Amino acid sequence: LQAYERRFPTCPLIPMFVSSDTVSEYKSEDEAVHVIERRCKLDIDAPRLLKKIAGVDYVYFIQKNSLNRRERTLHIEAYNETFSNRVIINEHCCYRVHPDNEDWTCFEQSASLDIKSFFGFESTVEKIAMKQYTSNIKKGKEIIEYYLKQLEEEGITFVPRWTPPVACKLESSTSHTRRPVSPAITIPDSATKESLNNKEILNSSGSPLEPTAGTPDDKLDADYIKRYLGDLTPMQESCLIRLRQWLQETHKGKIPKDEHILRFLRARDFNIDKAREILCQSLTWRKQHQVDYILDTWNPPQVLQDYYAGGWHHHDKDGRPLYVLRLGQMDTKGLVRALGEEALLRYVLSINEEGLRRCEENTKVFGRPISSWTCLVDLEGLNMRHLWRPGVKALLRIIEVVEANYPETLGRLLILRAPRVFPVLWTLVSPFIDDNTRKKFLIYAGNDYQGPGGLLDYIDKEIIPDFLGGECMCDVPEGGLVPKSLYRTAEELENEDLKLWTETIYQSASVFKGAPHEVLIQIVDASSVITWDFDVCKGDIVFNIFHSKRAPQPPKKDSLGAHSITSPGGNNVQLIDKVWQLGRDYSMVESPLICKEGESVQGSHVTRWPGFYILQWKFHSMPACATTNLPRVDDVLASLQVSSHKCKVMYYTEVIGSEDFRGSMTSLESSHSGFSQLSAATTSSSQSHSSSMISR
Repeated sequence: LQAYERRFPTCPLIPMFVSSDTVSEYKSEDEAVHVIERRCKLDIDAPRLLKKIAGVDYVYFIQKNSLNRRERTLHIEAYNETFSNRVIINEHCCYRVHPDNEDWTCFEQSASLDIKSFFGFESTVEKIAMKQYTSNIKKGKEIIEYYLKQLEEEGITFVPRWTPPVACKLESSTSHTRRPVSPAITIPDSATKESLNNKEILNSSGSPLEPTAGTPDDKLDADYIKRYLGDLTPMQESCLIRLRQWLQETHKGKIPKDEHILRFLRARDFNIDKAREILCQSLTWRKQHQVDYILDTWNPPQVLQDYYAGGWHHHDKDGRPLYVLRLGQMDTKGLVRALGEEALLRYVLSINEEGLRRCEENTKVFGRPISSWTCLVDLEGLNMRHLWRPGVKALLRIIEVVEANYPETLGRLLILRAPRVFPVLWTLVSPFIDDNTRKKFLIYAGNDYQGPGGLLDYIDKEIIPDFLGGECMCDVPEGGLVPKSLYRTAEELENEDLKLWTETIYQSASVFKGAPHEVLIQIVDASSVITWDFDVCKGDIVFNIFHSKRAPQPPKKDSLGAHSITSPGGNNVQLIDKVWQLGRDYSMVESPLICKEGESVQGSHVTRWPGFYILQWKFHSMPACATTNLPRVDDVLASLQVSSHKCKVMYYTEVIGSEDFRGSMTSLESSHSGFSQLSAATTSSSQSHSSSMISR
């Protein structure tokens, strides 16, 4: 704060900031609260013609700073006074002390721009505003460090903590016990340099104080950001914090590591809404298909080990893991005929999971953030055989899955010895590849990779594979034709594909407006325990549990019947007959639980009576939201829904005897709810309802 106040009444480091005048000022009697409002004069960098049309040379903003020394917070609000009837600009910043470490300062910033009309130059004004805002954010860190250094040169290295005046102390001691006041805190060098730039980046265990293997104790320190995340602008750091906090609120502890969140932010140019959408979809996908356990539980078929011409091979000059793929030597048709699409896809997923693991290892080895890998693709031998339609279809599907779930993991793609047929393949494949990814492609025809700007610019001479003229022996299989004796029939492949992807213990269901999805569970012994674990993949739902002494009529087999609906996203089964009455034919045994999109819910219910229990997921209509300047998380989630009348859940249920239930969902092996090993730990908070436990 001492450094921040030196920006007024004017700041030579901000050329556009001409001057400021104090409009009003308030100080509380005990000096704990200090509110000051200023009128700031700005010289906006705008075209002269636009200024002439608008009839102004300067624009004025009102800035209100509210300092609360007791709560140790500083709130800064700013809005435009000039053209307020045409353009509405609001900005809010908050500095606060981290609750777990007084040496850390947390910073949050948000801003909004609403252009109603501006003499036909609305688009120009928007670009100018965004340019100025981005420029100010970039210079913010530089400016605060300048004044912090100025304070150090003047001998100010610590700021005494505010304490209540003596009179206040005496008065408060008569009414309640006063909390002890901490002594003045010496500001360490690292905190001085980064005090306003540090962000609340929790470690993967969910605790900012608990060290984890291979990570520094202080994960908010600028050294941590540089060491593990790379150079980030203040705005990018803010996006990381906001998305991480949103995930923490929504997923209740199942938080990916910072590096993984950053990949999705970078993939969407740090647009939080877009990054949040694809990240949540990816986390659900990982859980549904148990991708986190693929390296430990899945062994590639021998055909893949013998004929898939790809493998890891040292690292490039930037420290990225290097993956070599001899695509031209690979019999894609034979692999698809022998294994099917699903086995190939699963193998590629295992390669990507191994890549993530190698990136973490290289980060520790090289002492700098390694978040992506380099892929070297040798096309020697590529011909029309590789354009076999089912093979291309499998390739396109693999690209689609990888693009959606492993964004920003490809640092560079070196395509060597591209033959004449390559443009045909590229035309088919390139539309499915993200623009940012395409920029990382380097394509060499013939032996061009051996010349200037070739392979030696990216890979050390000592590790260039032997088949490319290097001296390093490469263990990548040579590929070759898959024997036709290993081919499977279409029926065998279909069954195998089904087996591969139905290993998940979860089922999918669609919930429509007026058509809930219901699951019947028959209980023979009272005091049995019904457990459930489900994710709300799309939309908001209400979860109910009912009990009935008599069995409901089984759903009709006709998929278009009233009791059963089949949809691509999952089944929909209705068991409660429309003539049944609540309280007469069946009863509610748990209070309804409203679950929002993206939430993961685990719980259990100890049954009191034998009979039939019905778990119900019902469509939840969102009530109208009161007018507010900032959208609620609920509203943001609702806006992401493809259909406002359809929800989707992924669930698992199990009944166990009370003697096997140890009172905690974490003790049930059948109810693994962790999204991924991208989280170092999964925490669970529970909410008890009489005889049940529900946790999110």
